[in-house]
Amino acid sequence: MLRIATAARLRKLREAAGLSPAEAARHIHCTESKISRLECAKVPLKERDVLDLLELYGADPMERATATELVELSNRSGWWERYSSVVPDWFDKLIGLQEGASVIWTYELQLVPGLLQTAEYAFAVTKKGFPLHDRVDIEARVDLRIVRQEILSRDNGPRLWALIDSRILDRQFGSAHVMHRQIMHLIDLMDHPRITLQIVPEDFITVGTPVTLIRFPLDLPDVVYLENSLGASYLDRPKETEHFRALLDPLATTAYGPEQTRNMLTAAAERYR
Repeated sequence: MLRIATAARLRKLREAAGLSPAEAARHIHCTESKISRLECAKVPLKERDVLDLLELYGADPMERATATELVELSNRSGWWERYSSVVPDWFDKLIGLQEGASVIWTYELQLVPGLLQTAEYAFAVTKKGFPLHDRVDIEARVDLRIVRQEILSRDNGPRLWALIDSRILDRQFGSAHVMHRQIMHLIDLMDHPRITLQIVPEDFITVGTPVTLIRFPLDLPDVVYLENSLGASYLDRPKETEHFRALLDPLATTAYGPEQTRNMLTAAAERYR
């Protein structure tokens, strides 16, 4: 999040100064592609590069001092570093983005979203997804998932808008008791002031893959997260994020409202009782 904020600021200052990426690259003796990656927050920030660029762009001393602090903070390890043995590089970025998000808008086709899972449901899902891993590894993955959910209880935490395909309610993971507790947990979360939960009818599909769109405070670009069996993709170009926003909008308007969603969840919970 801090890297994205600093990178976006550098790009704005360069454009305001009327300088091209090539001119910025010459100033810090690097390639133009490095400037592009730096301004897209795709590489770690180096204090010397950032300060030299700010000097070129005419930034005042206060801004340079602030940038120095942000660079140092952006390069610190996150709390999830202790789970490094079970966190692949492509997922590490998602945790960091969600930590700094103001809104997380997610659509799930196969599973209850990770931020809304109970520990028992998460264990059943993880065990099925990693059948060759031992219990210690699976429990570490589940623990990470539960700790990630703490962002929803923070005073300054993000708003979560979750769209869930209705067939998820009929897809059993673990025992009937596990499913009952998971669905009751979803019902309880509907009363959370920053969580919006909607069930999407099974015959309304405009997106064939799970999608998470993350929005941030300040003037920072949206990021779309797409996960697949081999890893994940992160999209932040306006045309890309607007494309997925245009796909999610119809889902949100067609999905069941709060009362009908609650009724569907209650009926599903009864089936597993």
